[in-house]
Amino acid sequence: MPLDAAELMKKVRGIRILTSRLVDDRLAGDYHSAFKGQGLEFDEIRAYVPGDDVRSIDWNVTARTGFPQVKRFAEERQLTVIFAVDVSGSQSFGSRGRTKAELSAEIACLLALTSIRNQDNVGLLLFSDRVVKWVPPRRGRTAVLRIVREVLAADDARGGTDLAAALERLENSLHRKSVVFLVSDFQAEGYERRLAAFARRHDLVCCPVRDPAEADLPAAGLVELEDPETGESVWADLSSPALRAAYGEGAAKRRADLAALFRRHGIDAIDFSTDADPADPVRAFFRKRAARRRRSG
Repeated sequence: MPLDAAELMKKVRGIRILTSRLVDDRLAGDYHSAFKGQGLEFDEIRAYVPGDDVRSIDWNVTARTGFPQVKRFAEERQLTVIFAVDVSGSQSFGSRGRTKAELSAEIACLLALTSIRNQDNVGLLLFSDRVVKWVPPRRGRTAVLRIVREVLAADDARGGTDLAAALERLENSLHRKSVVFLVSDFQAEGYERRLAAFARRHDLVCCPVRDPAEADLPAAGLVELEDPETGESVWADLSSPALRAAYGEGAAKRRADLAALFRRHGIDAIDFSTDADPADPVRAFFRKRAARRRRSG
């Protein structure tokens, strides 16, 4: 059932309040260190001091003043940050008090609030087996609230997951290199080539979301299991240890294959689960990435 307006706004306010408490100065600083600007912009002319790179000397200003002067450039910090959020049928699943769709909204809000603390533009693409909505990047808190509202309003979305089509739409919509957080459970096929090509042009961060029950079935006896994306159902005897073990092994293999896919193409990833605070993996990721930037110079 779609959320009515009052219930939707209540959820939006709840997520905003929850994530606002998590976005402190330290997290915003870690974000700033983790992502490069999209170029350099002129900062200042100042007197040369021993140790400055002689290639930065501005000879025209030096000739006018009679003293060596250097031109300094600063990193252009304003980024375009896009949240590509999966709203397919499988996102409606949740066994730990919130669905994957609700977790995705929290992730988008947390990252978007962090982005606007750094004066970045934030935009949104919602997708399932089609592009559901495109919200062009904008600055400010209003843009963040719209992102959360749109993700939650799509909570009743159905259908499968076409990651390749979503990435193609983004490629056609983005006219400069952007930071893209791809939030999905990655229950899709045939997207690897498009994912790899997109990651070569943009700063792509994949954000797999999962629920513990997807890998660890309860011993619940005979139950009917339904695929929320296809509507297909099957009866299964969950009292069988062998069946539960085989299911768990399959889930573990899918997670390992997904991680291998990201490594193969040099794509960063942040793993999220419905039973955990999303701020913890975000903070760890920012710090790891910032450390990597410092090592690479």
